[in-house]
Amino acid sequence: MNRVLLKNRAAIPFDDLPITSYEMLGDIVAGPLFGTMRLVSLFGVPEVRPAGAVRLVALFAADAAGTLAVTSVRSERGATIPSLTPNLPVFHLFERQLWEEFGIAFDGHPWLKPVRYPHDAQTPRRIEEGYPYFAMEGEETHEVAVGPVHAGVIEPGHFRFLCDGERVNHLEIQLGYQHRGVEKLFRTGPLAAKSTLAESVSGDAAVAHATVHAGLCEALGDTTIPRRASMIRAIGLELERAGIHLGDLSALCNDIGYLPGTQMFAVMRTEIINTSLALCGSRFGRGLIVPGGVNYDIDEKKKERIASTVRRIRDNAGLLAASIFDNQSVLARFEKTGTVDTATAREIGLVGPAGRASGLSCDIRLTHPTDAYATVPFIKTLLQNGEGKAAMGGDVYARAFIRHQEIQDSLRYILELVPLLETARDGVIAPVAAPRPGMIAFSLTEGWRGETLHAAVTGGEGEARRYYVKDASFHNWFGLALAVRDNGVSDFPLCNKSFNLSYCGFDL
Repeated sequence: MNRVLLKNRAAIPFDDLPITSYEMLGDIVAGPLFGTMRLVSLFGVPEVRPAGAVRLVALFAADAAGTLAVTSVRSERGATIPSLTPNLPVFHLFERQLWEEFGIAFDGHPWLKPVRYPHDAQTPRRIEEGYPYFAMEGEETHEVAVGPVHAGVIEPGHFRFLCDGERVNHLEIQLGYQHRGVEKLFRTGPLAAKSTLAESVSGDAAVAHATVHAGLCEALGDTTIPRRASMIRAIGLELERAGIHLGDLSALCNDIGYLPGTQMFAVMRTEIINTSLALCGSRFGRGLIVPGGVNYDIDEKKKERIASTVRRIRDNAGLLAASIFDNQSVLARFEKTGTVDTATAREIGLVGPAGRASGLSCDIRLTHPTDAYATVPFIKTLLQNGEGKAAMGGDVYARAFIRHQEIQDSLRYILELVPLLETARDGVIAPVAAPRPGMIAFSLTEGWRGETLHAAVTGGEGEARRYYVKDASFHNWFGLALAVRDNGVSDFPLCNKSFNLSYCGFDL
Protein backbone atom coordinates (compact mmCIF):
# COMPACT_ATOMS: atom_id res chain seq x y z
CA MET A 1 0.00 0.00 0.00
CA ASN A 2 1.63 3.26 -1.11
CA ARG A 3 -0.65 5.70 0.69
CA VAL A 4 -2.59 5.99 3.95
CA LEU A 5 -6.18 7.23 3.98
CA LEU A 6 -7.19 9.54 6.81
CA LYS A 7 -9.68 12.23 7.75
CA ASN A 8 -9.17 15.94 8.20
CA ARG A 9 -7.49 16.74 11.54
CA ALA A 10 -6.07 13.26 11.96
CA ALA A 11 -2.66 12.43 13.40
CA ILE A 12 -0.69 9.28 12.60
CA PRO A 13 2.81 8.09 13.56
CA PHE A 14 5.36 9.62 11.20
CA ASP A 15 7.12 6.27 10.92
CA ASP A 16 3.89 4.77 9.53
CA LEU A 17 4.07 6.93 6.41
CA PRO A 18 4.39 4.66 3.40
CA ILE A 19 7.34 5.13 1.06
CA THR A 20 6.79 5.38 -2.68
CA SER A 21 8.57 6.71 -5.74
CA TYR A 22 8.28 10.31 -6.84
CA GLU A 23 6.80 9.21 -10.16
CA MET A 24 3.97 7.52 -8.27
CA LEU A 25 2.82 10.91 -6.96
CA GLY A 26 1.90 11.81 -10.51
CA ASP A 27 -0.02 8.55 -10.88
CA ILE A 28 -2.01 9.33 -7.75
CA VAL A 29 -3.12 12.64 -9.28
CA ALA A 30 -3.64 11.49 -12.86
CA GLY A 31 -3.59 7.69 -12.90
CA PRO A 32 -6.78 5.65 -13.37
CA LEU A 33 -6.03 3.31 -10.45
CA PHE A 34 -6.61 5.90 -7.75
CA GLY A 35 -9.79 7.62 -8.90
CA THR A 36 -10.09 11.38 -8.63
CA MET A 37 -7.51 12.84 -6.25
CA ARG A 38 -5.96 16.28 -6.22
CA LEU A 39 -2.67 17.46 -4.77
CA VAL A 40 -3.13 19.46 -1.58
CA SER A 41 0.49 19.87 -0.52
CA LEU A 42 4.03 18.60 -1.02
CA PHE A 43 6.69 19.58 1.49
CA GLY A 44 9.99 18.34 2.85
CA VAL A 45 10.74 17.02 6.34
CA PRO A 46 14.44 16.74 7.27
CA GLU A 47 15.12 13.24 8.60
CA VAL A 48 16.84 12.79 11.95
CA ARG A 49 19.28 10.42 10.28
CA PRO A 50 21.12 9.94 8.03
CA ALA A 51 22.45 13.48 7.68
CA GLY A 52 21.11 15.26 4.64
CA ALA A 53 18.13 12.91 4.18
CA VAL A 54 14.77 14.53 3.39
CA ARG A 55 11.33 12.93 3.41
CA LEU A 56 8.97 14.47 0.85
CA VAL A 57 5.44 14.31 2.27
CA ALA A 58 2.57 14.50 -0.22
CA LEU A 59 -1.04 15.08 0.83
CA PHE A 60 -3.91 14.42 -1.57
CA ALA A 61 -7.66 14.92 -1.27
CA ALA A 62 -10.43 12.65 -2.52
CA ASP A 63 -13.13 15.28 -2.19
CA ALA A 64 -16.02 13.11 -3.31
CA ALA A 65 -15.18 10.54 -0.63
CA GLY A 66 -14.33 13.09 2.05
CA THR A 67 -10.93 11.51 2.70
CA LEU A 68 -7.30 12.55 2.52
CA ALA A 69 -4.42 10.39 1.39
CA VAL A 70 -0.81 10.80 2.48
CA THR A 71 2.38 9.19 1.26
CA SER A 72 6.08 10.05 1.18
CA VAL A 73 9.21 9.86 -0.93
CA ARG A 74 12.77 9.42 0.32
CA SER A 75 15.26 11.93 -1.02
CA GLU A 76 18.28 13.93 0.09
CA ARG A 77 19.57 17.45 -0.13
CA GLY A 78 20.99 18.24 -3.54
CA ALA A 79 19.34 15.26 -5.26
CA THR A 80 18.03 15.37 -8.83
CA ILE A 81 14.53 14.07 -9.54
CA PRO A 82 12.58 14.05 -12.84
CA SER A 83 10.02 16.84 -12.65
CA LEU A 84 6.29 16.12 -12.76
CA THR A 85 5.45 19.73 -13.66
CA PRO A 86 5.52 19.42 -17.49
CA ASN A 87 2.60 17.00 -17.38
CA LEU A 88 1.03 18.11 -14.09
CA PRO A 89 1.39 21.90 -13.60
CA VAL A 90 -0.10 21.69 -10.09
CA PHE A 91 3.34 20.44 -8.94
CA HIS A 92 5.27 23.43 -10.29
CA LEU A 93 5.36 25.70 -7.24
CA PHE A 94 5.80 22.83 -4.78
CA GLU A 95 8.85 21.62 -6.73
CA ARG A 96 10.31 25.12 -6.81
CA GLN A 97 9.82 25.39 -3.06
CA LEU A 98 11.61 22.08 -2.47
CA TRP A 99 14.48 23.19 -4.70
CA GLU A 100 14.75 26.45 -2.82
CA GLU A 101 14.63 24.89 0.64
CA PHE A 102 16.58 21.66 0.14
CA GLY A 103 18.42 22.14 -3.16
CA ILE A 104 16.52 19.25 -4.77
CA ALA A 105 16.70 19.82 -8.52
CA PHE A 106 13.72 18.76 -10.62
CA ASP A 107 15.03 17.81 -14.03
CA GLY A 108 12.80 19.11 -16.82
CA HIS A 109 11.02 21.72 -14.70
CA PRO A 110 10.21 24.58 -17.11
CA TRP A 111 10.81 27.40 -14.63
CA LEU A 112 12.96 26.09 -11.77
CA LYS A 113 13.89 29.22 -9.84
CA PRO A 114 13.40 30.56 -6.32
CA VAL A 115 9.99 31.10 -4.77
CA ARG A 116 11.28 33.28 -1.93
CA TYR A 117 15.06 32.89 -1.49
CA PRO A 118 17.83 31.11 -3.40
CA HIS A 119 17.96 27.41 -2.65
CA ASP A 120 21.28 27.64 -0.76
CA ALA A 121 19.82 27.88 2.73
CA GLN A 122 23.27 28.36 4.25
CA THR A 123 23.59 31.80 2.67
CA PRO A 124 20.05 33.18 2.60
CA ARG A 125 19.88 36.49 0.81
CA ARG A 126 17.25 38.51 -0.89
CA ILE A 127 16.75 38.12 -4.60
CA GLU A 128 15.51 41.54 -5.66
CA GLU A 129 18.57 41.89 -7.90
CA GLY A 130 19.58 39.39 -10.55
CA TYR A 131 16.33 37.45 -10.51
CA PRO A 132 15.96 35.41 -13.75
CA TYR A 133 12.78 36.96 -15.12
CA PHE A 134 11.21 35.66 -18.29
CA ALA A 135 11.82 37.78 -21.38
CA MET A 136 10.30 38.11 -24.84
CA GLU A 137 11.84 39.39 -28.04
CA GLY A 138 10.26 41.41 -30.82
CA GLU A 139 10.22 44.94 -32.16
CA GLU A 140 6.84 45.74 -30.60
CA THR A 141 7.40 43.88 -27.33
CA HIS A 142 8.02 45.86 -24.18
CA GLU A 143 8.00 45.32 -20.43
CA VAL A 144 6.05 47.14 -17.76
CA ALA A 145 7.43 46.71 -14.25
CA VAL A 146 5.35 47.48 -11.15
CA GLY A 147 6.68 47.26 -7.60
CA PRO A 148 7.96 45.88 -5.31
CA VAL A 149 7.31 49.25 -3.66
CA HIS A 150 3.74 50.37 -4.36
CA ALA A 151 2.02 53.73 -4.07
CA GLY A 152 -0.73 52.59 -1.70
CA VAL A 153 -0.74 50.84 1.66
CA ILE A 154 0.20 47.48 0.21
CA GLU A 155 2.79 44.82 0.86
CA PRO A 156 5.79 44.39 -1.46
CA GLY A 157 5.54 42.38 -4.64
CA HIS A 158 6.95 42.76 -8.15
CA PHE A 159 4.77 42.43 -11.24
CA ARG A 160 6.44 42.31 -14.65
CA PHE A 161 4.17 42.53 -17.69
CA LEU A 162 5.44 41.42 -21.11
CA CYS A 163 3.29 43.31 -23.59
CA ASP A 164 2.55 44.10 -27.19
CA GLY A 165 1.20 47.60 -26.91
CA GLU A 166 -1.46 47.44 -24.20
CA ARG A 167 -2.02 43.69 -24.57
CA VAL A 168 -0.47 41.47 -21.88
CA ASN A 169 1.26 38.37 -23.26
CA HIS A 170 2.57 37.23 -19.90
CA LEU A 171 2.70 38.41 -16.31
CA GLU A 172 5.42 37.24 -13.96
CA ILE A 173 4.75 37.74 -10.26
CA GLN A 174 7.73 37.74 -7.91
CA LEU A 175 7.07 37.73 -4.18
CA GLY A 176 9.22 36.83 -1.18
CA TYR A 177 10.40 40.32 -0.26
CA GLN A 178 9.31 39.90 3.38
CA HIS A 179 10.18 36.28 4.17
CA ARG A 180 9.47 36.32 7.91
CA GLY A 181 10.48 32.83 9.03
CA VAL A 182 6.97 32.01 10.27
CA GLU A 183 7.36 28.24 10.02
CA LYS A 184 10.59 28.41 12.01
CA LEU A 185 8.87 30.44 14.74
CA PHE A 186 6.22 27.73 15.10
CA ARG A 187 9.01 25.31 16.04
CA THR A 188 10.12 27.37 19.06
CA GLY A 189 8.27 26.90 22.35
CA PRO A 190 4.94 25.18 23.08
CA LEU A 191 2.88 24.69 19.93
CA ALA A 192 -0.43 25.39 21.70
CA ALA A 193 0.83 28.87 22.64
CA LYS A 194 1.19 29.97 19.01
CA SER A 195 -2.34 31.21 18.28
CA THR A 196 -1.17 34.81 17.90
CA LEU A 197 1.50 33.71 15.45
CA ALA A 198 -1.08 31.72 13.47
CA GLU A 199 -3.33 34.79 13.24
CA SER A 200 -0.37 36.74 11.87
CA VAL A 201 0.31 34.39 8.94
CA SER A 202 -2.16 36.52 6.97
CA GLY A 203 -3.87 39.18 9.05
CA ASP A 204 -7.02 39.42 6.94
CA ALA A 205 -7.52 35.65 7.39
CA ALA A 206 -6.70 35.56 11.10
CA VAL A 207 -9.71 33.42 12.01
CA ALA A 208 -9.00 30.87 9.28
CA HIS A 209 -5.36 30.41 10.24
CA ALA A 210 -6.14 30.35 13.96
CA THR A 211 -8.76 27.68 13.26
CA VAL A 212 -6.42 25.34 11.39
CA HIS A 213 -3.65 25.86 13.93
CA ALA A 214 -6.01 25.05 16.80
CA GLY A 215 -7.29 21.99 14.94
CA LEU A 216 -3.72 20.81 14.42
CA CYS A 217 -2.90 21.12 18.13
CA GLU A 218 -6.09 19.25 18.99
CA ALA A 219 -5.26 16.46 16.54
CA LEU A 220 -1.75 16.06 17.95
CA GLY A 221 -3.11 16.05 21.51
CA ASP A 222 -6.15 13.91 20.69
CA THR A 223 -8.45 16.61 22.08
CA THR A 224 -12.19 17.05 21.49
CA ILE A 225 -13.53 20.58 21.90
CA PRO A 226 -16.98 21.50 23.30
CA ARG A 227 -19.84 21.61 20.79
CA ARG A 228 -20.64 25.19 21.78
CA ALA A 229 -17.06 26.24 21.02
CA SER A 230 -17.25 24.57 17.61
CA MET A 231 -20.31 26.67 16.75
CA ILE A 232 -18.70 29.91 17.89
CA ARG A 233 -15.65 29.07 15.78
CA ALA A 234 -17.85 28.67 12.72
CA ILE A 235 -19.69 31.93 13.45
CA GLY A 236 -16.35 33.74 13.67
CA LEU A 237 -15.11 32.16 10.45
CA GLU A 238 -18.27 33.07 8.53
CA LEU A 239 -18.23 36.64 9.86
CA GLU A 240 -14.66 36.91 8.56
CA ARG A 241 -15.70 35.52 5.18
CA ALA A 242 -18.71 37.82 4.81
CA GLY A 243 -16.77 40.90 5.93
CA ILE A 244 -13.90 40.37 3.50
CA HIS A 245 -16.21 39.54 0.59
CA LEU A 246 -18.23 42.71 1.22
CA GLY A 247 -15.00 44.70 1.22
CA ASP A 248 -13.90 43.05 -2.02
CA LEU A 249 -17.18 43.86 -3.75
CA SER A 250 -16.75 47.45 -2.61
CA ALA A 251 -13.21 47.54 -4.02
CA LEU A 252 -14.29 45.95 -7.32
CA CYS A 253 -16.98 48.61 -7.72
CA ASN A 254 -14.37 51.27 -6.92
CA ASP A 255 -12.03 49.93 -9.61
CA ILE A 256 -14.67 50.54 -12.28
CA GLY A 257 -15.91 53.84 -10.83
CA TYR A 258 -19.29 52.52 -9.66
CA LEU A 259 -19.54 54.64 -6.52
CA PRO A 260 -22.92 53.47 -5.13
CA GLY A 261 -21.56 49.94 -4.82
CA THR A 262 -18.24 51.22 -3.46
CA GLN A 263 -19.83 53.15 -0.63
CA MET A 264 -22.71 50.87 0.32
CA PHE A 265 -20.72 47.62 0.38
CA ALA A 266 -18.07 49.39 2.47
CA VAL A 267 -20.69 50.43 5.01
CA MET A 268 -21.98 46.85 5.25
CA ARG A 269 -18.44 45.52 5.66
CA THR A 270 -17.95 47.89 8.59
CA GLU A 271 -21.11 46.60 10.27
CA ILE A 272 -19.95 42.99 9.91
CA ILE A 273 -16.43 43.53 11.23
CA ASN A 274 -17.86 45.60 14.09
CA THR A 275 -19.91 42.51 14.93
CA SER A 276 -16.65 40.57 15.21
CA LEU A 277 -15.42 43.39 17.44
CA ALA A 278 -18.42 42.94 19.73
CA LEU A 279 -17.81 39.18 19.79
CA CYS A 280 -14.14 39.12 20.76
CA GLY A 281 -12.76 42.67 20.94
CA SER A 282 -11.14 42.59 17.49
CA ARG A 283 -12.65 43.57 14.15
CA PHE A 284 -10.46 40.90 12.54
CA GLY A 285 -11.41 38.14 14.98
CA ARG A 286 -8.01 38.04 16.65
CA GLY A 287 -7.98 36.34 20.02
CA LEU A 288 -11.19 34.43 19.43
CA ILE A 289 -9.88 30.96 18.63
CA VAL A 290 -7.35 28.99 20.66
CA PRO A 291 -6.49 25.30 20.91
CA GLY A 292 -9.22 23.64 22.92
CA GLY A 293 -12.03 25.98 21.87
CA VAL A 294 -12.59 29.75 22.01
CA ASN A 295 -11.76 32.56 24.40
CA TYR A 296 -15.16 34.27 24.23
CA ASP A 297 -18.69 33.03 24.74
CA ILE A 298 -21.81 34.46 23.10
CA ASP A 299 -24.37 35.59 25.66
CA GLU A 300 -27.96 36.61 24.95
CA LYS A 301 -27.05 40.23 24.25
CA LYS A 302 -24.40 39.20 21.72
CA LYS A 303 -26.76 36.69 20.12
CA GLU A 304 -29.32 39.44 19.62
CA ARG A 305 -26.80 41.80 18.09
CA ILE A 306 -25.30 39.16 15.79
CA ALA A 307 -28.70 37.98 14.55
CA SER A 308 -30.15 41.45 13.94
CA THR A 309 -27.03 42.71 12.14
CA VAL A 310 -26.72 39.60 10.02
CA ARG A 311 -30.37 39.71 8.94
CA ARG A 312 -30.10 43.36 7.95
CA ILE A 313 -26.87 42.89 6.00
CA ARG A 314 -28.17 39.74 4.31
CA ASP A 315 -31.19 41.62 2.95
CA ASN A 316 -29.36 44.83 2.04
CA ALA A 317 -26.40 43.06 0.42
CA GLY A 318 -28.78 40.93 -1.64
CA LEU A 319 -30.69 43.97 -2.92
CA LEU A 320 -27.50 45.88 -3.73
CA ALA A 321 -25.92 42.91 -5.51
CA ALA A 322 -29.04 42.39 -7.60
CA SER A 323 -28.86 46.00 -8.82
CA ILE A 324 -25.14 45.75 -9.56
CA PHE A 325 -25.29 42.50 -11.50
CA ASP A 326 -28.11 43.92 -13.62
CA ASN A 327 -26.17 47.09 -14.40
CA GLN A 328 -24.84 47.08 -17.96
CA SER A 329 -21.93 49.40 -17.23
CA VAL A 330 -20.77 47.06 -14.47
CA LEU A 331 -21.21 43.96 -16.59
CA ALA A 332 -19.30 45.55 -19.48
CA ARG A 333 -16.20 45.75 -17.27
CA PHE A 334 -16.66 42.49 -15.35
CA GLU A 335 -17.67 40.04 -18.06
CA LYS A 336 -14.94 38.27 -20.07
CA THR A 337 -12.21 40.12 -18.17
CA GLY A 338 -9.46 38.04 -16.58
CA THR A 339 -10.79 34.62 -17.52
CA VAL A 340 -9.37 31.34 -16.21
CA ASP A 341 -11.19 28.39 -17.78
CA THR A 342 -12.09 25.21 -15.90
CA ALA A 343 -9.38 23.02 -17.43
CA THR A 344 -6.65 25.53 -16.59
CA ALA A 345 -8.00 26.06 -13.07
CA ARG A 346 -7.92 22.30 -12.46
CA GLU A 347 -4.40 21.92 -13.90
CA ILE A 348 -2.88 24.58 -11.67
CA GLY A 349 -4.98 23.72 -8.60
CA LEU A 350 -7.03 26.88 -8.03
CA VAL A 351 -8.89 26.83 -4.72
CA GLY A 352 -11.56 28.83 -2.96
CA PRO A 353 -13.87 31.34 -4.65
CA ALA A 354 -11.40 31.73 -7.53
CA GLY A 355 -11.55 27.99 -8.21
CA ARG A 356 -15.33 27.84 -7.81
CA ALA A 357 -15.75 30.76 -10.20
CA SER A 358 -13.88 28.66 -12.79
CA GLY A 359 -16.18 25.66 -12.31
CA LEU A 360 -14.33 23.72 -9.58
CA SER A 361 -16.36 22.53 -6.63
CA CYS A 362 -13.90 22.05 -3.78
CA ASP A 363 -15.02 23.54 -0.46
CA ILE A 364 -13.53 22.09 2.73
CA ARG A 365 -16.73 22.95 4.64
CA LEU A 366 -18.56 20.47 2.42
CA THR A 367 -15.95 17.85 1.56
CA HIS A 368 -13.80 17.60 4.73
CA PRO A 369 -15.92 19.29 7.45
CA THR A 370 -14.75 19.82 11.02
CA ASP A 371 -16.07 21.73 14.04
CA ALA A 372 -19.71 22.80 13.58
CA TYR A 373 -19.62 22.03 9.86
CA ALA A 374 -19.44 18.33 10.73
CA THR A 375 -22.58 18.40 12.89
CA VAL A 376 -24.62 21.22 11.30
CA PRO A 377 -24.08 20.68 7.57
CA PHE A 378 -23.23 23.74 5.53
CA ILE A 379 -25.49 23.96 2.47
CA LYS A 380 -24.70 26.16 -0.49
CA THR A 381 -27.42 28.11 -2.27
CA LEU A 382 -28.23 26.73 -5.70
CA LEU A 383 -27.84 29.39 -8.36
CA GLN A 384 -31.05 30.00 -10.26
CA ASN A 385 -32.21 31.46 -13.58
CA GLY A 386 -29.06 30.76 -15.52
CA GLU A 387 -26.86 32.57 -13.02
CA GLY A 388 -25.06 29.33 -12.20
CA LYS A 389 -23.56 29.01 -15.67
CA ALA A 390 -22.53 32.66 -15.77
CA ALA A 391 -20.97 32.46 -12.32
CA MET A 392 -18.76 29.58 -13.46
CA GLY A 393 -17.26 31.53 -16.36
CA GLY A 394 -13.94 32.12 -14.62
CA ASP A 395 -13.92 35.88 -15.24
CA VAL A 396 -14.11 38.91 -12.95
CA TYR A 397 -17.90 38.71 -13.07
CA ALA A 398 -17.83 35.09 -11.90
CA ARG A 399 -15.43 35.84 -9.05
CA ALA A 400 -17.58 38.81 -7.96
CA PHE A 401 -20.83 36.84 -8.19
CA ILE A 402 -19.38 33.94 -6.21
CA ARG A 403 -18.52 36.42 -3.45
CA HIS A 404 -22.11 37.67 -3.45
CA GLN A 405 -23.38 34.10 -3.21
CA GLU A 406 -20.97 33.24 -0.40
CA ILE A 407 -21.99 36.31 1.61
CA GLN A 408 -25.58 35.11 1.51
CA ASP A 409 -24.59 31.54 2.41
CA SER A 410 -22.35 32.66 5.28
CA LEU A 411 -24.96 34.94 6.81
CA ARG A 412 -27.67 32.29 6.46
CA TYR A 413 -25.41 29.75 8.22
CA ILE A 414 -24.73 32.17 11.08
CA LEU A 415 -28.48 32.64 11.54
CA GLU A 416 -28.83 28.87 11.64
CA LEU A 417 -26.10 28.45 14.27
CA VAL A 418 -27.03 31.25 16.67
CA PRO A 419 -30.28 29.63 17.94
CA LEU A 420 -28.51 26.27 18.28
CA LEU A 421 -26.19 27.74 20.91
CA GLU A 422 -29.10 27.31 23.30
CA THR A 423 -28.81 23.53 22.90
CA ALA A 424 -25.06 23.45 23.51
CA ARG A 425 -24.16 24.42 27.04
CA ASP A 426 -20.97 22.38 27.38
CA GLY A 427 -18.61 25.34 27.75
CA VAL A 428 -16.25 27.04 25.35
CA ILE A 429 -12.84 25.58 26.20
CA ALA A 430 -11.34 22.16 26.92
CA PRO A 431 -7.83 21.33 28.17
CA VAL A 432 -5.47 20.42 25.35
CA ALA A 433 -3.05 17.57 25.92
CA ALA A 434 0.56 18.01 24.89
CA PRO A 435 1.38 16.90 21.34
CA ARG A 436 2.16 13.20 21.10
CA PRO A 437 5.76 12.46 20.05
CA GLY A 438 6.65 11.09 16.62
CA MET A 439 3.38 12.09 14.94
CA ILE A 440 2.38 13.87 11.74
CA ALA A 441 -0.94 15.72 11.54
CA PHE A 442 -2.85 17.79 9.00
CA SER A 443 -5.52 20.43 9.59
CA LEU A 444 -7.60 22.00 6.81
CA THR A 445 -10.36 24.58 6.76
CA GLU A 446 -12.07 26.72 4.13
CA GLY A 447 -10.82 30.25 4.71
CA TRP A 448 -12.40 33.09 2.79
CA ARG A 449 -9.64 32.81 0.16
CA GLY A 450 -10.02 29.04 0.06
CA GLU A 451 -8.27 25.95 1.30
CA THR A 452 -5.98 26.70 4.25
CA LEU A 453 -3.59 24.05 5.60
CA HIS A 454 -1.29 23.68 8.59
CA ALA A 455 0.71 20.48 9.10
CA ALA A 456 3.23 19.45 11.74
CA VAL A 457 5.67 16.65 12.54
CA THR A 458 6.57 16.17 16.20
CA GLY A 459 9.89 14.99 17.56
CA GLY A 460 10.76 12.61 20.37
CA GLU A 461 9.58 15.02 23.10
CA GLY A 462 6.46 16.15 21.30
CA GLU A 463 8.09 19.32 20.01
CA ALA A 464 7.33 20.53 16.48
CA ARG A 465 10.37 19.56 14.43
CA ARG A 466 8.62 20.57 11.18
CA TYR A 467 5.73 22.99 10.75
CA TYR A 468 4.25 23.66 7.35
CA VAL A 469 1.77 26.38 6.32
CA LYS A 470 -0.09 26.70 3.03
CA ASP A 471 -2.39 29.66 2.47
CA ALA A 472 -4.82 29.51 -0.44
CA SER A 473 -2.75 32.24 -2.10
CA PHE A 474 0.03 29.71 -2.68
CA HIS A 475 -2.12 28.11 -5.39
CA ASN A 476 -3.88 31.18 -6.69
CA TRP A 477 -1.13 33.70 -7.48
CA PHE A 478 -0.30 31.75 -10.63
CA GLY A 479 -4.01 31.83 -11.50
CA LEU A 480 -3.86 35.63 -11.44
CA ALA A 481 -0.83 35.56 -13.75
CA LEU A 482 -2.78 33.47 -16.26
CA ALA A 483 -5.97 35.51 -15.87
CA VAL A 484 -4.42 38.72 -17.22
CA ARG A 485 -3.08 37.15 -20.41
CA ASP A 486 -4.66 38.71 -23.52
CA ASN A 487 -6.13 41.49 -21.40
CA GLY A 488 -5.10 45.13 -21.37
CA VAL A 489 -2.58 46.34 -18.82
CA SER A 490 -5.28 48.63 -17.45
CA ASP A 491 -7.38 45.54 -16.58
CA PHE A 492 -4.80 44.32 -14.09
CA PRO A 493 -6.09 46.21 -11.01
CA LEU A 494 -9.57 44.78 -11.59
CA CYS A 495 -8.23 41.24 -12.11
CA ASN A 496 -5.96 41.58 -9.09
CA LYS A 497 -8.77 42.68 -6.79
CA SER A 498 -11.05 39.91 -8.05
CA PHE A 499 -8.51 37.43 -6.64
CA ASN A 500 -7.40 39.56 -3.64
CA LEU A 501 -4.46 37.36 -2.71
CA SER A 502 -2.16 37.56 0.28
CA TYR A 503 1.48 38.60 -0.01
CA CYS A 504 2.42 37.70 3.57
CA GLY A 505 0.43 34.46 3.43
CA PHE A 506 2.67 33.46 0.54
CA ASP A 507 5.96 34.92 1.79
CA LEU A 508 5.76 33.36 5.27
